[in-house]
Amino acid sequence: MTFRPLHDRVLVKRVEEESKTAGGIIIPDTAKEKPQEGEVVAVGGGAIKEDGSVRALDVKAGDRILFGKWSGTEVSIGGDELLIMKESDILGIMEA
Repeated sequence: MTFRPLHDRVLVKRVEEESKTAGGIIIPDTAKEKPQEGEVVAVGGGAIKEDGSVRALDVKAGDRILFGKWSGTEVSIGGDELLIMKESDILGIMEA
């Protein structure tokens, strides 16, 4: 199954964090916070401006992003846990 977000929405897959600290202590799942970093899986066609024109999104599939702690709506698509959020919920793009 494929999913294509509409307008200014973005489909994001969270990036898993390490479950072990630098000192070797294993962190249980119940003590972990959900990561605020993810990879863009799909993007919508763009935001519709007041004059009816479409503004292309700044992010594209494959971008690694940071987003707010409470951003997005969690969904399950094809057995994967993903987030759907508006582009405005994205704080920035991580570049190497």
